Amino acid sequence: MSAVQPQPSESPAIGIAAVIGRVMIATIYLMSAVGNKIPNFNQTVDYMTANGVPLPSVSLVGAIAFLVVGSVSIVLGYRARIGAAMLLIFLILATYFFHNFWAYEGQEQQLQMIQFMKNLSMMGTMVFIMAVGSGPLSLDGRPLRSKQAAI
Repeated sequence: MSAVQPQPSESPAIGIAAVIGRVMIATIYLMSAVGNKIPNFNQTVDYMTANGVPLPSVSLVGAIAFLVVGSVSIVLGYRARIGAAMLLIFLILATYFFHNFWAYEGQEQQLQMIQFMKNLSMMGTMVFIMAVGSGPLSLDGRPLRSKQAAI
């Protein structure tokens, strides 16, 4: 009789790959907040104002919160579906206000279309996480303690 083989979802390599993938997915959002929006708050508000974002200061605070909370949630795999939903909302709004290729012509339209399509792909990533969760080696995937063990 042969030994029981671990299921693919139980493989340590798959868990490590899932963690690396979550970090890679979330890095752009976290760096956007802490590396750009927070240190350049006033300039970002001016840019948002120029692009017709309503209540730009309030919207920027909300965007920063969604970026930080959403990305940390995905990295840790803690309530990752909610974190992905937060980033999806951010992406939808950012894409509408800043990559509205339909409002441009010529080369600028092409550049904005590329940014739009990039964001569309990242939206797909968020929908995927919302559908299947954060994967192995995540806080969402940890075994639940039984109520008896807690007593």
